[in-house]
Amino acid sequence: MKDTHKHQGLRNQLVNIIVKKGIKDKNVLKAISAVPRHLFMDSGFVDFAYQDKAFPIAADQTISQPYTVAFQTELLEVKPNDSILEIGTGSGYQTAVLLEMGAKVYTIERQKELFKKTKLFLPKLNYKPKKIIFGDGYKGLPENAPFNGIIVTAGAPFVPKPLLAQLKVGGRLVIPIGDELQTMTLFVRTSEKDFEKHELGDFKFVPMLKERN
Repeated sequence: MKDTHKHQGLRNQLVNIIVKKGIKDKNVLKAISAVPRHLFMDSGFVDFAYQDKAFPIAADQTISQPYTVAFQTELLEVKPNDSILEIGTGSGYQTAVLLEMGAKVYTIERQKELFKKTKLFLPKLNYKPKKIIFGDGYKGLPENAPFNGIIVTAGAPFVPKPLLAQLKVGGRLVIPIGDELQTMTLFVRTSEKDFEKHELGDFKFVPMLKERN
């Protein structure tokens, strides 16, 4: 559980890489620079932690590419104390980035193995989400809605209606939509009934599965 000057240096290099790829939000860059990604990875991949690549984690899932994490987070426009719902806790890396930005994070994971591991692991690094839930992300979290932002970290074949319903007016949903390849999609709730939709390029995610595993 060590985080050294060497690791910090590698994180600074990683930040430079994602800046070159177009990430501008200073708070996102600061969070990427602060979160010790190597601690979120299986020991076999630790030496590659600060490459801008996705890597396998437990339960056939992945820890997302840092650029993808930064891109999705930038689209959320997170402000301190914003209430954010994350669908797909995974390793907890994206969760930690949101917490570094001062968000109140509610996160749902449907793989039992990952849920158990991450629930114990995040507090050890002093990352404390409001809730870590084992459940079905398609349903969202109505009891804690509405949210300033909702982020989906797996490819969804369609937009789950409950997620749109759980956004505040002015709130933002960032979700990769598609089967084999996903289009990063941003929905902004402009009124009780209206949403703006923006499509922002192709990405590749593990699929978002229904039900708990």
